[in-house]
Formats: sequence, structure tokens, C-alpha cells
Amino acid sequence: RYSLFYNHLKNIEESEGGLDKFTKSYKTFGVNQLADGGIYCKEWAPGAEAVFLAGDFNDWNPFSHPYKKLEYGKWELFIPPGARGCPVVSHGSKLKVVIRAQNGALLYRISPWARYVIRDEDKVNYDWVHWNPPQSYIHKHPSPKRLKSLRIYESHVGIASPEGKVASYKNFTYNVLPRIKDLGYNCVQLMAIMEHAYYASFGYQVTSFFAASSRYGTPDDLKEMIDVAHSMGITVLLDVVHSHASKNSEDGLNQFDGTDSCFFHSGYRGNHQLWDSRLFDYANWEVLRFLLSNLRMWIEDYRFDGFRFDGVTSMLYHHHGIGTGFSGDYNEYFGLHVDEDALCYLMLANHMINSLHPECITIAEDVSGMPALCRPVAEGGGGFDYRLAMAIPDKWIQIIKELKDEDWNMGDIVHTLTNRRYEEKYIAYAESHDQALVGDKTLAFRLMDAEMYTNMSVLMPLTPVIDRGIQLHKMIRLITHALGGESYLNFMGNEFGHPEWLDFPRIGNNESYHYARRQFNLTEDDLLRYKFLNAFDRDMNRLEERFGWLASPQAYVSEKHESNKVIAFERAGLIFIFNFHPYQSYVDYRVVVFKYKILLDSDAGEYGGHQRLDHNTEYFSEEYPHNYRPNSIMVSKILLLL
Repeated sequence: RYSLFYNHLKNIEESEGGLDKFTKSYKTFGVNQLADGGIYCKEWAPGAEAVFLAGDFNDWNPFSHPYKKLEYGKWELFIPPGARGCPVVSHGSKLKVVIRAQNGALLYRISPWARYVIRDEDKVNYDWVHWNPPQSYIHKHPSPKRLKSLRIYESHVGIASPEGKVASYKNFTYNVLPRIKDLGYNCVQLMAIMEHAYYASFGYQVTSFFAASSRYGTPDDLKEMIDVAHSMGITVLLDVVHSHASKNSEDGLNQFDGTDSCFFHSGYRGNHQLWDSRLFDYANWEVLRFLLSNLRMWIEDYRFDGFRFDGVTSMLYHHHGIGTGFSGDYNEYFGLHVDEDALCYLMLANHMINSLHPECITIAEDVSGMPALCRPVAEGGGGFDYRLAMAIPDKWIQIIKELKDEDWNMGDIVHTLTNRRYEEKYIAYAESHDQALVGDKTLAFRLMDAEMYTNMSVLMPLTPVIDRGIQLHKMIRLITHALGGESYLNFMGNEFGHPEWLDFPRIGNNESYHYARRQFNLTEDDLLRYKFLNAFDRDMNRLEERFGWLASPQAYVSEKHESNKVIAFERAGLIFIFNFHPYQSYVDYRVVVFKYKILLDSDAGEYGGHQRLDHNTEYFSEEYPHNYRPNSIMVSKILLLL
């Protein structure tokens, strides 16, 4: 693998003048404004017989501006400036690349490098709009320094409002970013930013890779949003989709030059059977140029601070993870079933990012557990900084769905939360957007279900279902936060137990926006119990910021008692004690600890608890060996659902 990576890197140095020049192609491909008012255009269309540029500027004459054919399937066009140096193609005008296919047909296409595409209300397909404003947004604030502890708020701009509509970049800037800051998150991960024609795809069927989605606003609106986040000290990550692409041809990459291949494998190998999408040919030189330049553009033009790579498992294997389980056996990770070209691309991507922008962060969404994926490329690793601990949310769902409270296995919980590869960093999460989608259930909905509609008011009696649900919701998130990894992630709204599910407007729901929104207003109503979960999540994050357990070595678990249903562990100088017993509280319970003072208590009144502990007392340990530690203490109470 490293040899393949090294050979690619060597070839880039020899034939392209180095990685820096190779990945700056986003500045030359597509349609680019020159300083003198001229226009330089460049495309890669190896299957085309001829290429032209048409648009508002030439009254849509498909033949008046032909491209010149270059080597290796590239085409270029230079349009001189107009009178007095005025640009021939004005800002906001519409364009199309016209391809004469091998069968003689004329195909009107959007450039793969297009920076801005829009869809008029009366149309189905997107239009390519030349984006070259007289004055682009100028960033005012530097990017935050690289974080040691990532507390990630996974977000979708379009649903970030209680209103039933597509929300905007402006709304996120001025209404959501302050909320994220107040909750103690220091990183926002943005989904569905790369343009996607189908809103209900959640942004995972990308049609224009270089265009920020216009349904939320303009490119400058997004730049302002990122700049404001930086002013708050918030790191901004992009959910990047390089694992596949939409099948759209009119407004996507598919059949751009009239052939089945171009950016993708041809035939069966070029199609994802479950996602109904196209699969990139990572062995192709121009595909590498396109994808690597894409990453660099998002960093340098928009100032993103890194990426969460979606669908990495699909990239790593020829079987794409379909119908395949992963047990951890090394035969599952090495062999002819591994797509070495895709893995080499990921190594190149991480090498490029680390070389040109070492402050940036990369995260792999991989369910397989590929060894060394988060080790440096120089060691033969994949080069990622973090991987998602995808087994954790599955475990919580399995426990809540299949087991009675008294059957919860403490050892199984601890094993799942601590089972990670040595010196590879994991991002722990109890649930993400996957669990919020229609057809699934969030933790809050699994725990409280229909009673969330009737019994979340403080004016109503606290029922056993709501009481149990609120307490377990807090405990699950805290133990995941403190024990599960080196970073933590939460999907927007789940911090306060957002009711119901997430469903985008589509034919199946009569194009309704009712479930495509986040009801942040629920936390602002003092008569609703959502405020308790919101407050606990905020103080949990603030406590981590104070003590930094995510950046500390893995926890020492001193107790996982099956009959008592108690888990205790030490991390970052703190001791965490959890009582998962469904009905038993304990008095004078001995735990390993040197000094004892309550810092966070899920039973506190401000978090919807029963206020059964005294927070003003400080205790010191005695030299009494317990669980292989020399000192211990008798905790006065370990309450039910502490």
C-alpha cells in the first residue's frame, strides 16, 4: 500500500510539478475569470468528440465558442476580454458545457468544477451560474488552533430551525452558532453542504462537488457563517462525500462526456447496488486531480478546518461492506477484496492535507475497523486523525431494544466503550443523524416513546417512563462521553431529547417539512422537561473543557459489578460512578478514589433529578485496598440512576 502511495506521489512530483501545483487545479479547471477581464476554461472530457461553451453571454449559441483539444482528454478555451476590459461572461449569467458525444448527440452539461448552481422553482434540474461577484466575502477571523479535545455538534443547515422550511446559512450564523457555543461544543460538523439535487438524500447524493448548496444561500453566506464560527473559537468540519456520486447526468457528473466511464468505473463496478449511485475510478489520474483539488478548494476558499469522510468502508473494499460482517480477523482487511486504489487515494488526501494545511483534521466513517487507518501515512497508515466509534450507538440501541433493565450487562457496556485500537483516536457518540432518520428512533424516543407527547410538561406528574427515560438519557451520554473515545459527537437536537424523527420532504410524505426541522424552542419553555436534558449536556461539555478527559489517556475501569449494576472508572483525575440498577440505590458503597467531591450529578434538580445528594460535602480516602488500588472511600450514597 505504501509503495502504491509513494509511486503516485513520485509521479505527481515528476509529471505535475508537485502536489501543491497538482491540487491547485480548481483554480484553472472550469470557467475562470482572468485579471484582464478574459475568461479561461478547461475541462476533462476524454470521451467527447468536441466541446463548446454556451450561455447567456453568446445567446446560447452551442457552436460559437469551441474548446481546443489537448492531450489526455483535456480541452481548453480562452475568451478575450470585452470592450474596455469588461468580462465577457458576467457574474450571475448562466452557462453550459456542450459536449458532442461519440454518437453525434449534443449534451448540455454543468461543468464538474462549477462553483454555484441554482434551481428555479419551476424547473427540475439545476442551472450552472457563473459566480464572480465584484467583491467576495473577506474572512476577518483566523481559524482556531488545532483542538486537543473535540466536542462535535453534527449539524444540517437546512433543518436548523423550528419553522417548516429550508433554513439558511444566515439563520445558522446568527441563531444556531450561539447555541452551539453556549452548549460547550467547540466543533461543528456540517452535513449536506456539497450541492445535491435531491434534498431528501441528506446531502449524500452529490451532484456538484465544488458548489456550496444554494438552497441555503450564496457562497458568501457560507463563508460568513464559517468566519463567525471561527470568531467564537469553533472549528468547522465539512462532511465530504468522495465515496460515490449521484447518478444525475443533466446536473451531475454521470456521463459528463457521453460515456459510461469518465470519472467512474464503467459497467457493474461503477455502480453502488444499494445506494443507486456511481463509484469513482480512484486509479484514474484526472479523478485524483479532481478529488484532491476539491478538498483543497473547501479549505482555502471557504476556510473549512477539516473533513469527515463519508462512506469510507464502501471505498476500502470491492464488496463495499454489502452483506459483509467484520469480526476483527486480519484476513478481513488484507487481500484482493481490498480496493487498494481507493485506499491509496485516502492516503494521498490525508498526506496532502497534512502537508499543506497541518492544522486541519480528518475523520473516517469506517465501520469495518481497518487497522492503522488512523496512523500516519509515513507508517503505512491511512493518515486519518480520528475514526468514528460506530459500534457504540449500535450497542445502546441493542441494549434498549432487546434487554430488560435488570439484564443489562455491565461488562458488555464497558467492553464496547473501551474496545478500540491502540494509539488510534476514536470519536464516541451515543447517537448521530443515522438514528434520527425516519424508520429508526432516537434514544429519547426509544426510552420514552409516546409519553413524550403527553408527559414532558413539568405541570404533569413525573411518570416512571419519563423519569427513567430522562435519567438514562443523561447517563448514556455521560458514560459515552467520558469512556468511549478521544472525542465526542452529538447530532443537533439530540442533546435535549428531540422528539419524533427526521424526515425530509418527499412524495411519500406529501412534501412535508414538518419533520425536517429542529424544535430548539422546546428547551426555552420553562414548563417542559427538555430544558433539563439541555442543561445537563451543556454542563457535561463544560466539565470536559475544564478537565480535558477526552485528551487524557484511556480510563482505568475499577469496577463493573454485574449484580449491583455499577460501573466506576478513573480518567483525567476524576472518578465516574454509574448505577444502572433499575430499582436499587446503595448506602456506604466502597469505590476506588483518593478524594471525593461531586462535580456533576445527574440526580441534581436542574437536570430533572430528585436532589438526593449533598454537594457541599468533601470526603477523603483511607488506606483501604479495593479493586487493586491502595486507597478507597465509602460513598455515602450511590443512587438509582446516578
